[in-house]
Amino acid sequence: MKKLFTLLFTTIILSTQAQTIISGKVSDKKGEVLPFANVALQGTYDGASANENGLFTFSTDEKGSKKLVVTMVGFLPFSKEIELKGEKVSLEIKLEESINSLNAVVVTAGMFEASDEKKMVMLKPLDIVTTAGGNADIVSVMQLLPGSNRVGEKEGLFVRGGSANETKTVIDGMIVQNPFFSSTPDVPQRGRFDPFMFKGTAFSTGGYSALYGQALSSVLLLNTQDKLGENTSTTVSANLASAAVTHTHKGWLTGTVYYSNITPLISLIKNAYDFEKVPEGVGASVSVNENFKHNNSLKIYGTIADNRSAINLPTYDEQNSKHLFDNKNKNAFTNASYRQSYKDGLWVLNSGFSYSKNLDNLSIGGFKSDRDDQRIQGRLVMSRLFGNNRSSSFNFGGESHFIDLSNIYGEYNFKLKDRYSALFAESEFYVSPKLAIRIGIRGEYTSVINKFNAAPRISLAYKTGKYSQVSFAGGRFYQNPDKEYLYLNKNLGFEIADHAILNYQIIKDNRTFRTEIFYKKYSDLIVEKTGFFDPNPYRFPSGPTSNNGNGYARGFDMFIRDQKSIKNADLWLTYSFLDTERYFRNYPTASTPSFASKHNMSLVYKQFFNKISTNLGVTFSQSTGRPTYILNDDFKKIEYLKAYQNLSLMASKIKQTANSFIVFYVIVDNALGRNNVFGYRYSLDGTKRFEVNPMMKRSIFFGATWTFGKLNGRSKEAELDF
Repeated sequence: MKKLFTLLFTTIILSTQAQTIISGKVSDKKGEVLPFANVALQGTYDGASANENGLFTFSTDEKGSKKLVVTMVGFLPFSKEIELKGEKVSLEIKLEESINSLNAVVVTAGMFEASDEKKMVMLKPLDIVTTAGGNADIVSVMQLLPGSNRVGEKEGLFVRGGSANETKTVIDGMIVQNPFFSSTPDVPQRGRFDPFMFKGTAFSTGGYSALYGQALSSVLLLNTQDKLGENTSTTVSANLASAAVTHTHKGWLTGTVYYSNITPLISLIKNAYDFEKVPEGVGASVSVNENFKHNNSLKIYGTIADNRSAINLPTYDEQNSKHLFDNKNKNAFTNASYRQSYKDGLWVLNSGFSYSKNLDNLSIGGFKSDRDDQRIQGRLVMSRLFGNNRSSSFNFGGESHFIDLSNIYGEYNFKLKDRYSALFAESEFYVSPKLAIRIGIRGEYTSVINKFNAAPRISLAYKTGKYSQVSFAGGRFYQNPDKEYLYLNKNLGFEIADHAILNYQIIKDNRTFRTEIFYKKYSDLIVEKTGFFDPNPYRFPSGPTSNNGNGYARGFDMFIRDQKSIKNADLWLTYSFLDTERYFRNYPTASTPSFASKHNMSLVYKQFFNKISTNLGVTFSQSTGRPTYILNDDFKKIEYLKAYQNLSLMASKIKQTANSFIVFYVIVDNALGRNNVFGYRYSLDGTKRFEVNPMMKRSIFFGATWTFGKLNGRSKEAELDF
């Protein structure tokens, strides 16, 4: 027994001497302790968890070189080779914070994101169609966001002192040549595209990415829906202006046919226009959306439309005299994009092709005035992901455009061809988990003026708290002169705008506060010397032109959104202040453009009643009066239009059964019947002027949409929203 005891005692002593005790402390890079981190020797069962003070200790019988691994949610794994010799090992371990979708800082200066891929989600398709005053039109709702002016007599986005021509619409990376239905003088047109086509929208108020160009002020980036499951369904819709049928087959193929005619609308509500031919149109679209086996996907969208209208417009010279504006429009657009990833997603290829053609067979007062636009675009972008959790990226690529334009007016036949190409490179990376930087450059060549440019862009964002951050964006932006000037003078150069934007935002508990200050400097704007000022916005240039113009735009925006304080409610409040002047076009001196208003405000409120599947919405918007200039005006004394005000109401009701989904809706625009004035048109001698008013002082619009079969992605989204 004595010998056995001695043997056991010796074994215990030797075993104790062979064990290694490992202890230490876990903290972050700033020295703050990290409680409950997991610590272990790789390939063994030996390890421990840190306590509330970040301290850990454990022992092991292992010997030699082993790898110690420390892991904790939200931080990058830590590993270190240590030697186990039976001696105590003491460690100070500092973990680096990982970058993920829950805590990452993201660049937001100049951008309103509406994509489910970003955490600062602002708008979804249903936000657009349930916003009173937006009439389910993407651009109309964007006009309720800060940074844009509501110009009631012309379609388009007017952003921070920029004209509508300074904003480009982009679908899946491809420029849309004609995003709106054909323009009629003083009658703003809707956009051509259904909000539900898109999974996300990014409205740039400036400082946008180097991946896009040819826009002095803004880009509206629209990303189409991905494949929505394998469902098959049919949707029938009808309202006071149109009827449509859409069929989706197994999620990958969708076709739509529609007929539009506003006769029911103008029969119900008095309008201010004298239609010779009530606007009428037919059209069809088809989309293909398929995912393949080897990490690739294909999207194809195509649409054709044939629209006709004729309206008697006043001549503004003789009492009750009019001229006929007759337009037969044909439009075709197709867009295809292909995506392929390589090496487990480290490399991503995005390629695209688009073709658009728009033909207006116009007769204006008996004069033939046809317009023909055509654009072919090809685009290729490669992306390389790198960094922690592949959170950083390097993008590079190029694009080419073949643009043919023509305009006939009487005996004049103007033609324009441009072969425009661009190369770009841009990288977005994290200096730290709290600091993100995006830097890029874009080079462009355009054959119509035979000139090159190089445009640097930079954006950065710093996380100031768990829910808040500041962002900055800046850079140089180029754009070709408007086609009306290039028809007459191809020796002009690029117009230029330099942007600087500082942004602060905080998003917490379904509440958003966002504010931006901005400065935009214009140079090399087109100036036309005529010897007199003509306020007609549809005039054709008649004097010599040059790039001697300049200007500026400065101000600040504010956006508040609250989806928390009132149950099942959504409240937006926006405000923009704009100070801008320009010397451009046929202006005799620098002055505020006639499309810019100093103060813009909108209030949007939506209330969802889940039990009865009903949504009510109210929108009130107000803008201070825009400046107006008369014939031969010297701009020394500026007259302003009266303030714009609009109160809009809407209601929608959803009725769902096992295999069908019906939405009823009604919209009232300008419910108070305010006489808004969008400008004046003058007689040739300038002695008479006439107000430009909306087509209807107050309008009521209603309709229904019925989807049956297996509910598609659109119906599911609506169901979840309610």
